[in-house]
Amino acid sequence: MQSALFDTSIYVAALRSGDDGVLSIRRLDSGSVVWLSAVVLEELYAGAGDRGHHLVERLERDFDRAKRVLVPNLGDWTEAGRVLSRLAAKYDYEQIGQGRLTNDALIAMSAGRRGIRVLTTNERDFRKLAEFGSFQWQVTAV
Repeated sequence: MQSALFDTSIYVAALRSGDDGVLSIRRLDSGSVVWLSAVVLEELYAGAGDRGHHLVERLERDFDRAKRVLVPNLGDWTEAGRVLSRLAAKYDYEQIGQGRLTNDALIAMSAGRRGIRVLTTNERDFRKLAEFGSFQWQVTAV
């Protein structure tokens, strides 16, 4: 059974549209098991308002209980750095551009390590990361 995780862009779009149901998804229609990236969790907490904090806390609690929180390890951090270095060399990214992609690189490299497919609305950044890192990803609508 294929596993998947939602990038922050999916959760943000769902929350903005008022669709709290995405927070309780455990399996996709295809039977895929859903994971939560600790990096996505950090981004959601950082951007959540008062109402959003409660929803993010619920998300954290549910995925933690299910033992499906994906946390980047040392290898993921170093591979993300290597990927960002190669991407910067090819696309002439300055440090700010690389910094903007750091979280996405961590999400991608940790998911790749576990064979988890990343679902995102952020095609531009994940397409570039996929040129230099090994992970499965797919653009999807909310």
